[in-house]
Amino acid sequence: MNRRQFVQSAASVAGAQAAAPASGTALCLNEDNSHWFFTRAGQVHTRESVASFVDQYAGTQVRELVLSANSQRTSFASKVWDPIWKGYDPQGSDDQPLFRSTTGEARVNARKWVHTAWSLAQQGIDPYAVWIERARKLRLSPWVSMRMNDLHNVDDPESYMHSTFWRQNPQFRRLPWRSVDWRDRAFDFAHDEVRAYHFRLVEEYLERYDIDGLELDWMRFGFHFRPGQEAAGGKLLTEFMRNTRRLADTWGKRRGHRIAIGARVPSRPQTAIDLGMDGALWAREGLIDLLVFTPFWASIETDMPVELWRRLAGDKVILAAGLELLLRPYHAYRPIPMNSIETVRGAAASLLQRGADRVYLFNYMDSQTQMPDAENYPALLRECGRLDTLAGKPRRHVITYSDTLAPGEPAAAQLPQTLSAGQWTSFRLHCGPRLRRAKVRMEVENGPLATVRANGQECTPSTAESGIKPGPQRGFVTWEMPEGAAGRVVLDVQARTAATIHWVEIAGA
Repeated sequence: MNRRQFVQSAASVAGAQAAAPASGTALCLNEDNSHWFFTRAGQVHTRESVASFVDQYAGTQVRELVLSANSQRTSFASKVWDPIWKGYDPQGSDDQPLFRSTTGEARVNARKWVHTAWSLAQQGIDPYAVWIERARKLRLSPWVSMRMNDLHNVDDPESYMHSTFWRQNPQFRRLPWRSVDWRDRAFDFAHDEVRAYHFRLVEEYLERYDIDGLELDWMRFGFHFRPGQEAAGGKLLTEFMRNTRRLADTWGKRRGHRIAIGARVPSRPQTAIDLGMDGALWAREGLIDLLVFTPFWASIETDMPVELWRRLAGDKVILAAGLELLLRPYHAYRPIPMNSIETVRGAAASLLQRGADRVYLFNYMDSQTQMPDAENYPALLRECGRLDTLAGKPRRHVITYSDTLAPGEPAAAQLPQTLSAGQWTSFRLHCGPRLRRAKVRMEVENGPLATVRANGQECTPSTAESGIKPGPQRGFVTWEMPEGAAGRVVLDVQARTAATIHWVEIAGA
């Protein structure tokens, strides 16, 4: 199946209201499993009020609307997993047992989520079925996303978010002998019982919902085996994907249309393999139709190896470059910035030019979990899935880093860099299509820089800039680039005196 056939088959259904086939690049948008419920709490809901949520994506570049429906619990009335409201007393106080270990604003939002989901179930309204139906009417492609190993709140063993299965089976955790961080408390998919438990929800999704595609989100939270057991574990995940593909094909025949399968995996192929998530193999074997390579959470990753993914995965899979909401030049950078429309444009333009078929938006929702410049959300949805609609718009290309590493894998980050007087260093970043007018911006602590060259051409010092968001509180020092910028740019930098560089970007239009 080639990419055009996938777009056509995933968008077609057995009915007159099928979504129309479409070619070219586009956006996938992931709506998480809690956002709608707590942001729409306190309202009287009908099927129409629930369905209207989808309307904002009609006529945009969003093609696949990816609806995340579970963490450790589901946000719908599951028959095989705990729903989020299990143990909830709608007449009880906020400190009832379900919420007792959750405090402050987190407790308020928890009850909003739980109560809204519970009340819909009492009315017999399944919001996911409603959204899927509305998406098709609006010529969007409806998907459901399954979080495979969600670890929200695992530092609190009594949290309302945890499933009965997780609480009662500590022996199935990744590192049952320690609890140093959240990854230790993940399910270990080497256990037959763990895989069987998760496959029951796969079965329910395919039976319950008439979807165009099912995404298995292995990046929530990305660690599925004990350290050193990932190679053997990877074979188990591949078999899990084969079983999912077979089941989706069976349900596709019953539904009268193909059901696509997607997977979210780490941003870099070797890291994905070393964590047991060989997305490229799954693509070559025809197990998946959509491959999302992505950072985990800590930062957008602007320099993911699209070209390498294509060579490894082949041309029969849709490649989606995942964008997260946060933006950091390195892990310890503080305070933590969030992306704006200009930094998203920069990442999208670069990744699309390098061969991505989709820009996949994760945590870019319509309220609360959103860009600080929320007024630009409509522009984001109408611009950032195609190069032609990005052309001529201001954009920023910021050096970031990879936030997901296999155990023992050495960290690789270009920043920060501390230079002695007279020392040279280099930075690499990709700028996508040509920026006719471009400048280099850096956050420099202490000493000034003597020279900045872009692909060998000396840049001209310019006026310092402050108040740019996202950006450093101390502001930027800047240089004009004599020939603009395009594609891969190497910056050669020399310090005049001892200095530390914390942030590097190229900005322009």
